[in-house]
Parts: sequence; structure tokens; C-alpha cells
Amino acid sequence: MQAISEWLEKHRITEVECLIPDMTGNARGKFIPADKFVKEDSRLPESILIQTVTGEYTDQHDELVSPLDSDMFLVPDPRTMRKVPWAEDPTAQIIHDCHTRDGSPHPLSTRNILKRVLKLYDDEGWQPVVAPEVEFYLVKQNIDPNNVLQPPKGRSGRPEIARQSYSIDALNEFEPFIEDMYTFCEAQDLDVDTLIHESGAAQMEINFLHGDPLSLADQVFTFKRTVRETAFRHGIYATFMAKPMEVEPGSAMHIHQSIVDKKTGKNIFVDENGEENERFMHYIGGLQKYTPSTISFYAPNVNSYRRFAKDMSAPVNLEWGYDNRTAGIRVPDSSPQAKRVENRFPGVDANPYLAFAATLGCGYLGMKQGIKPSAANTGDAATGEIDIARNLEHALSLLKGCPELNDIFGELFIRAYTAVKEEEFEAFNRVISSWEREYLLLNV
Repeated sequence: MQAISEWLEKHRITEVECLIPDMTGNARGKFIPADKFVKEDSRLPESILIQTVTGEYTDQHDELVSPLDSDMFLVPDPRTMRKVPWAEDPTAQIIHDCHTRDGSPHPLSTRNILKRVLKLYDDEGWQPVVAPEVEFYLVKQNIDPNNVLQPPKGRSGRPEIARQSYSIDALNEFEPFIEDMYTFCEAQDLDVDTLIHESGAAQMEINFLHGDPLSLADQVFTFKRTVRETAFRHGIYATFMAKPMEVEPGSAMHIHQSIVDKKTGKNIFVDENGEENERFMHYIGGLQKYTPSTISFYAPNVNSYRRFAKDMSAPVNLEWGYDNRTAGIRVPDSSPQAKRVENRFPGVDANPYLAFAATLGCGYLGMKQGIKPSAANTGDAATGEIDIARNLEHALSLLKGCPELNDIFGELFIRAYTAVKEEEFEAFNRVISSWEREYLLLNV
């Protein structure tokens, strides 16, 4: 706490945002005056870890957390200290770890789940390296949820209507937004790199530099808040829904991943001659075998499954291939030291802590179990059969039925996660859509 106290004083911070990521990957917490923050323990009710996206609680609440709605203890991670660049007064944001009363990591904290998976690698002397690619849409402000989303007007005064993949001019339409976004990211030391215009109308992708998975998950968590705040300042919305518009492609969070030996710093996926080794193949094999059971971590919302369609530039089966963007598991061209796998299944609506934990967990199981992958797909993988879950309910049933993942993530967490997401599925299922009223009202 001494280092945090000195940092707060150095930057003349008057208020601290005490943050934790919830089950959805969004920020929960409270504001605390800086002088009080350094003197007192921070606590929050543990029940917020099992709150649904609608703000409700599952019927299993009392079985998952204390029926007394007890507090959990929060421990600030000094590596996550950042100034809030859009705040009027000097404000800090600090991500906290959640602990139980006895000081143990709270088993329902998604940040702790990623730490749990990273320890498996640490025990083997390995260090995972990831690089996420985060896609999102800018949309016109939408006050009425019954209205469809529309692209916002750019500096030309006109919204996009055509595909603008990699267009520089299309990016320049939103230059004021982009400049502020980069300024805010720089102020927070976010390792953002390349920005491109994706294929959707006003859809963008930002790439992060490769690094430690926990640090990158923290940065994606912070980046989403940053982009939303930047958009608000420009009179538009930024959305990280997986499929926000019917006629536009979905938004993904592709995850590049490699593993290095902690002692030598060498990539463990290649041999001394720089050739792919069995361990690399087994990692891919693990992704193929366990992705069906982890798909609810990559597609955690009812909207997520609208992205998994053959004409939506998203993977629909478990094929893998070299530099093949039609496959869900892609091996990019690279030098031997940069040998890596790209997981193209996660949507941008995924909780980054859980998405990173899931893909690294699958690869870990593949290496430990020696799972061999299928042959590399050299054609259009999207023409194959769809063999992943197409709705949240099915995906959750696959997760619950996988004992290996229950061991890695913890049985209590799996029960809590599936209970929360099943509650969301049932809430969505009670809503009658406009499609049903249009086509079924007078025709059935």
C-alpha cells in the first residue's frame, strides 16, 4: 500500500475508482476519497460476482454465496494504477483482486480464474504470451431499444453505407474520436498498436502489443471503458456487442497466443531448428477438443450466437489451418520465435479474463494430454458443417458436462457461471420479438 500511497500523492489524486471486473467483464466498484482509500480496507458484497447482465440474481444465489450477502475483501493491484483521463478532478482507477474472509482468492472472481490458469503454466516453467485484437462499432445514439442501430455520421455529414475494409478515408471520417481515443489510451499506458477499419459500417479494430495475459486482460477491460467514454464525448455510442446489426458482420476479439520457457525465453512451440514440434500440435489439438465446451466463455450472451453464421466472417467449426482466416484456429505466418496460434472464436463481448483463461486452458490440456489435431484445412473451412453450439443454453450444457474444465476453473465457479448465464437465457426467452409478431401473428 505504501507504493500506492506515494503514487496517489505524486499525482495529487483526490478520488479513487475501486474496480473489479464482474462476470460479464464490466466494471463494478465504488468511488473512495484518496485519503480514506489508503487508510481503510475496501470491501464489496460478494453477490455482485453473480449478478446477471440485467442486474438480477439466479435462484441459486444462496447456494453460491453467503445468504447473508457477506462482504469480500478487495486488494488493490498496484500494477493497474492509472489516472482517469476523462475525469474533471484528479482521479485514479485501480483494479482489485477479490479475497474471502480468510484471505484466499475468491473462487468466483473472473480475474482470479485467469490467475488460476496462469499458475498451471507457471508450475511447468512456462509463460503464456497473448495479443488480443478488439473489434467494435461506432453507432448513432440510440435512446429507444426498439429502434435498430445505425451508423453515425462522420465528418462528411454522411453515414457509411458501403463496405470499407482497411479504408483510410473511412477512418478519417472519425478522426476527432480516434485522436481522443489514442490520447486517453496513452494517458493510461495501454499497449494499443494498429488501428484499422473493419468490414462493417463504422466498425474498427484495434490491436494490442503482445504481452502477459493478466496485464492484457486488465488493459482490454480498461480499453472498453475508454472507448465508450470517448464515444459519449463525441455524441455517439461505441458498442462491444458481438452482433449489433442484422446486415453487418459481428465483432470479434481474436486472441494470438504463444508460450515461452521462463528460463530460456525461447518459444516452446518450436525445436532447436525452428520447426514446429509435437507440443505445438498438441496445443492445437487441445483447442479443437475443448473449444465446444468453452464456447460459452467466448460467446457469453444470447446475442453472441448471431455471429456464428457461415456468411458472417466468423468460425463455425473446429477446423484449423495455416494463414487460413476461414478457420477458427489459425496459424499465422511468423518467425520461429513468434510461432503462435490465433483463436478466432471469441466475440468482443467476451469477458477478457475468461476468454484468455479458456483458450490457455484448452491449450494446456492439449499439451498435457498429448491430443493430436486433425489435418490442417487448406480450403474454405466455412463451407464445412457447423459443429459448435448455436445458442447459449446448448453451450452451457457442454461446459457443465466437461470434468476437465471443472477441474481447471473450479466446480463452484462453473456452477455459478452457468447459473448466471442460464438466468439470462431464460430472461431473453420470455421476450416476444418483432419477427414473431410479424410472421406468426396472423399466419399460424
